[in-house]
Amino acid sequence: MSCRIIHPLSLLAVVLALLSCNGKENAAVETRSAYYWSTTWELDSAQRAFLAENQVSRIYLRYFDVVIDQNGEVMPNATLRFADSIPQGVEIIPTVFIVNDCMAKGVENLGELILNRVLQMSETHDVMGVKEIQIDCDWSQRTRAAYFEMLSQLREAAHAKGLRLSATIRLHQLSQQVPPVDCGVLMMYNTGDLRRLDRNPILDMDDAAPYMRHIKGYDLPLSTAYPVFTWQLLVRGDHFIGIIHNDDNLTILPGDTIISHEVSLDTVQAVRDAISRLRSDANREIILFDISKNNIKHIKQKHYEKIYHP
Repeated sequence: MSCRIIHPLSLLAVVLALLSCNGKENAAVETRSAYYWSTTWELDSAQRAFLAENQVSRIYLRYFDVVIDQNGEVMPNATLRFADSIPQGVEIIPTVFIVNDCMAKGVENLGELILNRVLQMSETHDVMGVKEIQIDCDWSQRTRAAYFEMLSQLREAAHAKGLRLSATIRLHQLSQQVPPVDCGVLMMYNTGDLRRLDRNPILDMDDAAPYMRHIKGYDLPLSTAYPVFTWQLLVRGDHFIGIIHNDDNLTILPGDTIISHEVSLDTVQAVRDAISRLRSDANREIILFDISKNNIKHIKQKHYEKIYHP
């Protein structure tokens, strides 16, 4: 069984009209970027062609995760393996994902450890011209103080090296205090509850609209990332079990249901245009999440490169 959730155009028109009040017109996209979120850096011909054809000049490259290991220690995990060179003319922004629970551990020098590891990996693998690093963490009110303190220390250390510091911003964080970073990336994906089987958890306007009103007044330079991936969710009875990955991470039993989710190009373009009306500068850099091998064929088939063209 597969399920696609596409909102009627009439509903989108009403929501977008409300969001666009006193807004600005679309601005030209100045920078075309993409995330690469795999454990091996290796581009095939389709990926390289996509970068060249769409003039993608910046890649946010996941270097490693920061997790709590089986001994309760905060440690790096799933470190990127470099098996390919960096395309000429493409800027790399090393990106580090931090599991939120790590921030409750109070690692005093975590920012310094992250920065040193990023710089060492970049030097070892000839990643030249790094100007910025990015931190991705779904922080909560419980961990906000520790996370913001870590970012403050990391930003100071990064500035001493001539680097900017950016952070991902989730929709629910738009109404919260702005993190101490130089700029942010608004994540316009993973907007819904995976347990809500009647909604598209990747991007649903009904889920996103209540938060989008905070974009205009958010006091941080923003870029925006849009989804070009699909999800297969395993459901047992009425209960969500998990996301099915290619590594057969979940056991499928007789009677289970697999629900496939993707976001239509029309929906992504509608959300992009709504953001431009609220705050045009947030779309001066548009980032696709992500151009891993599993997604690149889907991107080409669905012509999702049109997201770059308002």
